[in-house]
Amino acid sequence: MLIALVGRDKPGALNIRLENREAHVNHIKSSGIVAQAGPFLDENGDMCGSLVILDVEDMAQAQDWADNDPYAKAGLFETVTLTQWNKVIG
Repeated sequence: MLIALVGRDKPGALNIRLENREAHVNHIKSSGIVAQAGPFLDENGDMCGSLVILDVEDMAQAQDWADNDPYAKAGLFETVTLTQWNKVIG
């Protein structure tokens, strides 16, 4: 099943994102369950959130991945949602 993780950064948290980016990318690469991922950008082109498409067995696996994301552990996100997603095009 595909799960869309949408994380919105806390205001003024760009430094937290930058300080934890390498660990976050390593988490993405090493997990083997990320189908697509990338940051949201604000009006200045600065990263301000994340979209990660997870290919998992169930929602519990997606929640475990989200809980262990270095960004989440560092307190970057103001909100995180996990929603089942259906790929139609692409």
